[in-house]
Amino acid sequence: MFSTRKKASHSTKHTVCDDWIASLPREKMQIFHTVVRGWESSYAMVSISLSESLSLRSRGELIGARQQLIVCDELLARCAVVLIEGCQVILNRGRRISNVPQVLPLNSEFFKGQTAQSAASWNEFLHRVLFADRSRFLQKVKILSETLENIAGVFHMETAELASGRTVQPNESWKTLESYHYDFNTCLREAEVLLKSFLRALPADQIPDFAAEMDVAPSAEKVKKFRTAGMLAHPEYRHRSAIA
Repeated sequence: MFSTRKKASHSTKHTVCDDWIASLPREKMQIFHTVVRGWESSYAMVSISLSESLSLRSRGELIGARQQLIVCDELLARCAVVLIEGCQVILNRGRRISNVPQVLPLNSEFFKGQTAQSAASWNEFLHRVLFADRSRFLQKVKILSETLENIAGVFHMETAELASGRTVQPNESWKTLESYHYDFNTCLREAEVLLKSFLRALPADQIPDFAAEMDVAPSAEKVKKFRTAGMLAHPEYRHRSAIA
């Protein structure tokens, strides 16, 4: 009886829900709020910009809608750069810490676009065949990062199509942008859950360095490099118009 109790206690691990609702130590909570506040502010600007573009389109102001969409695309790229680099920091440190948090796979039912749905399905499959917590954690972070990159890449290409005024199916392009904006938001929420879980597992002596690494500024050079990578990742768009 006593040995059984001891074994159960030893094997007890925090669930994803435990990590999310638990309170973090003061220094870790401060980092969490600072990082998430930056992510949320950046994403809010994207949403406001897209909403304005859609509003202009509904009033028949197509030129203004396209111009506003270009602004939205730039804001989304900057937000994506920060999120992706944040995921990379978590990924790199996740390889080196002794304990990694448990994760749930991305859920394909939570996404609308094909890009994110396919990524989530792949993550769900890997989660079933990988049994080690570390492997599951690292794979989810990696797939989430790649999904953010692909969403932003397709968003940029669809924006280029609409901005050129030569798209064959403008209604479909606008629908795609709305779906990918929705999926980007879902990825953002997943990143926030991962961040809090990871902070709970992160050793205290690594907190200052982690905070410094998460303080990412989306410079013009980083956004440009991100754009180039997106073009290479989506060859089906290369022959189409691009935003200057």
